Amino acid sequence: MGWCGYFAFADTPSVFRAFDSWIRRRLRMCMWKNWKKPRTKVRKLIGLGALEEKAYEWGNSRKSYWRISKSPVLHRTLGNSY
Repeated sequence: MGWCGYFAFADTPSVFRAFDSWIRRRLRMCMWKNWKKPRTKVRKLIGLGALEEKAYEWGNSRKSYWRISKSPVLHRTLGNSY
């Protein structure tokens, strides 16, 4: 069997999936934080393909960076390919 059979039963795929999702959320948060002003946030969201109403709503939101990083608008605009 060798080492491949030994490590096949490890729970690492689920751990890596959770860690990967956390890293993606953290990167979205950092991008959101770099767009400092609400006007810049709205402009960037519209440029990435978000609807104007949603971009204005989320760009002017007073929620924390971490909370906004899980929003559906950022999930669509700052997806995995971005």
